[in-house]
Amino acid sequence: MTADQEHPVVQEELAELRRRLDVAYAKVEGGLALLSHRTKETAKELDELNSRLVSLEHARWPLPSLAALTAVGSLVVTVWQAVSAR
Repeated sequence: MTADQEHPVVQEELAELRRRLDVAYAKVEGGLALLSHRTKETAKELDELNSRLVSLEHARWPLPSLAALTAVGSLVVTVWQAVSAR
């Protein structure tokens, strides 16, 4: 094997490239794991906020309906006063 003895620098460079590739692959895997974790946490927070929003929507006052009922009530009182004044 004279090729191995003539080009030891090439083997060292290949080993260094392989090591760098392994390090880069580990960094990418770590980044993907972090993104996956953050995505799950964000989805959980979004579900919590959605449930809070639904509960707030159910607890709020129905102002348009309340205004319509008040208008109808005042109309009834006005008509009643007009009829009783005659």
